[in-house]
Amino acid sequence: MTHVAYFLGIDFGTSGARSCVIDAEGTIIAEDSRDFGSLEEYERAGIWREALWDLVAALPAAIRTLLSDIALDGTSGTVLACDEELSPRHPPLLYNDDRAADEAALIARTAVPGHPAAAATSGLAKVLWLKKRLGLTGARLYLNQADWLSGLLTGRVGMTDYHNALKMGLDLDALKWPDWVEYLADVDYLPVPIAPGARLATVSRPRARYLGINPGCMVHAGTTDSIAAFLAAGVAQSGDAVTSLGSTLVLKLLSDTRVESTEHGVYSHWFGERWLAGGASNAGGAVLRQFFDDRQLAALSEKIDPTVASPLDYVPLPKPGERFPINDPQLSPLLTPRPADDAEFLHGLLESLARIEARGYGLLAERGAPLRRVETAGGGAHNPVWTRIRERLLGVPVTRAVHAEAAYGAALLARDGQNCFLSKPA
Repeated sequence: MTHVAYFLGIDFGTSGARSCVIDAEGTIIAEDSRDFGSLEEYERAGIWREALWDLVAALPAAIRTLLSDIALDGTSGTVLACDEELSPRHPPLLYNDDRAADEAALIARTAVPGHPAAAATSGLAKVLWLKKRLGLTGARLYLNQADWLSGLLTGRVGMTDYHNALKMGLDLDALKWPDWVEYLADVDYLPVPIAPGARLATVSRPRARYLGINPGCMVHAGTTDSIAAFLAAGVAQSGDAVTSLGSTLVLKLLSDTRVESTEHGVYSHWFGERWLAGGASNAGGAVLRQFFDDRQLAALSEKIDPTVASPLDYVPLPKPGERFPINDPQLSPLLTPRPADDAEFLHGLLESLARIEARGYGLLAERGAPLRRVETAGGGAHNPVWTRIRERLLGVPVTRAVHAEAAYGAALLARDGQNCFLSKPA
C-alpha cells in the first residue's frame, strides 16, 4: 500500500498569510489565505498567531492527519521580543521599520564593513532598540517572525535559519555568529544558525491535538518570504532571477558571485554552493493600493500602451525611506504631477516601479551578477501590461512564474528540506 504524505507551507507576508499543501509530486492539494487588513501595532502578533492556527485548522481532516512536514516563511527583518512562553513583550517591529537609526550606526562602527546588519531596518538594529526600551529583564527572546511562528508550533526555540539570520549579523563565510554580534546583542539567548529546511522538531503534542494534525509532523527551519517565492518559481541556472511584486518590490538573482553593497542595499544570501543576490525596495504594490483597487488597476491597465515610455518619473514610496537600489532612510516620495487621466497616472507609476527594478538588476550586473531572465511572483505578476513594460526596460525575457506564491516555495522547503539548495544541472 502506497504511503500518502502531505507537505504544508505557510507564507506570512505584509498584508496576509497564505497556506499551500502539496503531495510528494509537487501537486497542489489545498490552498487558503487570511487577510490581515489594517492593523494597529499592538494587534500584529495576535493576528499572526490567529492566522497560523486558522490556516492549519481549516484544512480538511483528511489532509491534517496526513501532514508529514511543515515549513514557514516570514518577512525578513521582522523582530519580536518575547518572554519564555513566546508571548510578545512589545509590538513586533516590521521589516521596513527604521526607528533604530542610532543602533544601526553603532553596528556600523562595530561590524565588518558592509554587513547588511548595519542598517536601520536590520534585525540586529531592532534587537538593540528593543533591549534599550525593555531593559535587561523585559524580554528573554528576540526572534525573527519565521522563528516565532515555528516556535508556536513546536513549543521550542533555539535555532534560526541562515536566511533570516543574515540581518541579525550572521557571518556568511563561517555560517555562525561573529564575536561582534555576541558583544552587541548581549542577550541570554542567541539561536543556533542552521540551514533553511533543516529539521527543527515535531509539532508539540498539545498543539497537534488542538489542531488535529499528525503528531509526528516535522517542522523545518524556514526562510524569508522573498526566498520562498524564489523557491516556488523553480529557477535553477545562474543569471535566473525572481522579482516579487507584492506590497514591496524584491529582487533575487541566482549568482556564482557573492554581491554586497551597503550603499545600495545590495546583499547576498546563502544558497548552498551559490548565492542569492538582490535587494528589497520599499516601493511596490502598496503605492498602487493608495490610489486604485484591483478592478481599477485591471481596467486602467488595458488603456496603457506598454511599448511607449511614460514621461512621468515618480519616486513611488508609501512613506519616506528607501532600502534599495539606494539605501536612503530620508528619501521622500514623489507622486506628482498627477495627470487628470488616471490611466496616464497609473502608467507613470508602473513605469517608475519598473525603473527601480531595472536599476536594481543593473547594479547586480555591475558587481558581477549578470541577469539572464526574470520570473515574476506576487500579485503584480498577474498584470500583463506591467510585465511588458518591465521587459522593455530590462531587455531580457520576463514571464510569470508557474508557481507564483511564496507559500508553494515554503511547501517545497517542507518536502525537500536542505535539498532545495543543492546545485542543479544547467
